[in-house]
Amino acid sequence: MKRRELITLLGSAAAWPLGARAQHPTLPVVGFLHGGSLAAFAPFLDGFHRGLKETGYTEGKNVVIDYRWAENQYDRLPGMAADLVRRQVTVIFAGGSVRAAKAATATIPIVFTTGEDPVKAGLVASLNRPGGNVTGITLFYVELGAKRLELLRDLVPKAELVGLLTNPRSPQGVGSNTEAEEQERDARAAASIMGRQLVVVHVSSESEIDEAFSTVVEQRAGALIVASDIFLSTRKNQLIALASRHAIPTIYPWRDAVSAGGLIGYGIDLADSYRQAGSYIARVLQGAKPGELPVLQPTKFLLAINLKTARSLGLTVPLIMQMTADEVVE
Repeated sequence: MKRRELITLLGSAAAWPLGARAQHPTLPVVGFLHGGSLAAFAPFLDGFHRGLKETGYTEGKNVVIDYRWAENQYDRLPGMAADLVRRQVTVIFAGGSVRAAKAATATIPIVFTTGEDPVKAGLVASLNRPGGNVTGITLFYVELGAKRLELLRDLVPKAELVGLLTNPRSPQGVGSNTEAEEQERDARAAASIMGRQLVVVHVSSESEIDEAFSTVVEQRAGALIVASDIFLSTRKNQLIALASRHAIPTIYPWRDAVSAGGLIGYGIDLADSYRQAGSYIARVLQGAKPGELPVLQPTKFLLAINLKTARSLGLTVPLIMQMTADEVVE
């Protein structure tokens, strides 16, 4: 995204809630409820707008978007969701906030993006026929832990002890567990199968991230996995800098971490998932019922590798990994 486009996007997203409904009383209103921050998710918000536009809607022209950003303070989400319901928005987009939205209304349509299994979590009856007022896009946050551990095993075969960095304050996942606990459970199961040990370090603030890397070094972990999490995504540069300083081979859930100097990134195309969400919002505005729209799952997973970072760590990237990567930074 170009700098001018980003400035325009930030200004638009910040300004619309102030007087949007008063200026356009006849336009449908999308309540945009997100656990993260505008600054961190601007590129994906652009994808959301593209999805809307591809299906016939442009913000400010024939739809109003009322933004609510929790700034990684997840306890703010229930109040924000309740406020959108009081404002009687037409549909709610719930980015990492579907539980708060679902608890606030059983009638207003909700389109989500979530890292948890929506069926196991009780959000929908099934993927094909969600039922109720909720549908959306799964982000496979939990399911990709085993693949990231496998990639680290192939890249750092001598790393028998691997660190896992998670945020214990991540939104609630299946049952009483958080998404972090679900990712930890799956990673432990994968580590056991692969003959690896896992040391889990919890972080929920900037200062705790510094302490976490010290813990990983003290435990003599040979590699590190950064879990998928909204808060951790906002600390991407800090994580990359610390991984470099401590010379810890680290895999991230974000492809763009690699272009910033990270060793390896593996995850979904998040911008495309937000585009799909925007398209689903538009379909609901056109009259589609969420309960009849199947929950979408990612079909493409992106692998990126930084060869320069690998060389600085004394690692040789297997040729097959280089050949199958979507992006290789020399």
